[in-house]
Amino acid sequence: MATDVLDEKARLGIEGGVPPREPLAPGGDRGGDDGPGILGDSARFGLLAFVGTVTMLFIGFTSAYLLRRTSADWRPLAAPGVLWLNTAVLLASSATLETARRKLRDWDLASMWPPLLATGLLGVLFVLGQLVAWGALRAQGVFLASNPHSSFFYVLTGIHALHLLGGLVWFAVVALRARRLALTPGTDGLALFALYWHFLGALWLYLLFLLFVM
Repeated sequence: MATDVLDEKARLGIEGGVPPREPLAPGGDRGGDDGPGILGDSARFGLLAFVGTVTMLFIGFTSAYLLRRTSADWRPLAAPGVLWLNTAVLLASSATLETARRKLRDWDLASMWPPLLATGLLGVLFVLGQLVAWGALRAQGVFLASNPHSSFFYVLTGIHALHLLGGLVWFAVVALRARRLALTPGTDGLALFALYWHFLGALWLYLLFLLFVM
């Protein structure tokens, strides 16, 4: 009996308190975006450094915005109504992404695909909605150089849209890896992408507050 117990421990890899290793995905990948070890830590550090850089960029824009708003030629800009719909779309994409992450951790790959694809589609819809918002302003005769407020609106929302387009490129890579089963079920292989995507959502809420509420 004792021999059988020792053999079972050895098979499970828990002899001496060593937990079993996570299963390898095809190609030897153990977790996709948030894999363990130096590579995973380096990727996370690099992403956080980039997010910090983008944050500092928008802090600089905020300082310039607050100073410029006190000038005599400042004319407040009314928010296009489609911006509120765009906000709901972007927040919904964060919710579907979290659903996909949970399905991946639960080994439910079949159920992971619909919310994952919805995340990308909602991201594309947000960008299209921004084009509609800019078009609505142009139809009213409001352009980049019309007044300081419109200048800040076009610049800040344009830079945000560029970063979100970069996020959609990353999404395409993530979706392709998921298609090839390179994201290991039972792990959170979407963690880094989710960090960036949620950051863009939070940044968008901040820009709305800065431009039309503050």
